[in-house]
Amino acid sequence: MLRREWMYRHSVIVRLTHWTNVVALTILLMSGLQIFNAHPALYWGEDSDFRNPSFAITAERDENGQTRGVTKLFGRQLDTTGVLGVSRDSTGRTWPRAFPSWATLPSWQSLAGGRQWHFFFAWVFVLSTLVYLLHGVLRGHIWRDLLPTRLELRNLPHSVGEHIRFRFPEGEEARRYNVLQKLTYVAVIFVLFPLALVSGLTMSPRLDAGFPLLLDLFGGRQSARMVHFIAAFSILAFVLVHVAVVFVSGAWNNIRSMVTGRYVIRIPGGGDD
Repeated sequence: MLRREWMYRHSVIVRLTHWTNVVALTILLMSGLQIFNAHPALYWGEDSDFRNPSFAITAERDENGQTRGVTKLFGRQLDTTGVLGVSRDSTGRTWPRAFPSWATLPSWQSLAGGRQWHFFFAWVFVLSTLVYLLHGVLRGHIWRDLLPTRLELRNLPHSVGEHIRFRFPEGEEARRYNVLQKLTYVAVIFVLFPLALVSGLTMSPRLDAGFPLLLDLFGGRQSARMVHFIAAFSILAFVLVHVAVVFVSGAWNNIRSMVTGRYVIRIPGGGDD
């Protein structure tokens, strides 16, 4: 028999900053794709080599005169018509566009509009994350709940295997994050978030003039742009996996805990309350 036990899992500050960051990251992604559409290519180094981009999403005409979407990655080409490179409007007309209108903010082509959304919500995200970190340090949440112990690190292969088999912690183990969760959160919060922020700041000519070390750090503005793109899509990959795990491991219980703070664990022994 299993008995249900309620626990208070997330504080008000954690919940508020979580949902603030959900909104901010969504807008940052969509406005970032809008900015990328203005020049849908990435390069490594200081200069833009338009003939040999490291990554590009373009539109080309085939031998039949049809416009095809083409994605290029380090010299290799992939036909991505219907997904990337070409968009189709309600009349059936197609035109070159790296990411489709439904994925960008604003939906129409506007570099200025995309930048305004992006810059504003970048600072919303930064401030929200700083509040979360300050709260976590003062409450001991960072050291107690996010940093794995040596014993937990030795248990990492087992934790990975359990997740692959969709077996998630139950009972007393569900009261705290497992080692895989801890390492993932640490990597996202202390590596990917700062990397995305600093590489984004490096793309500002005004900041580069005042802090030329930024360009040296990344080896050029174009390299910083590529790092920013990679960091952003790594964060997106984390979000997608995070959402999938939330649903697989108990959607209602997980979402409720991030709304009300209350989380249910099932412990062997006694009746089911």
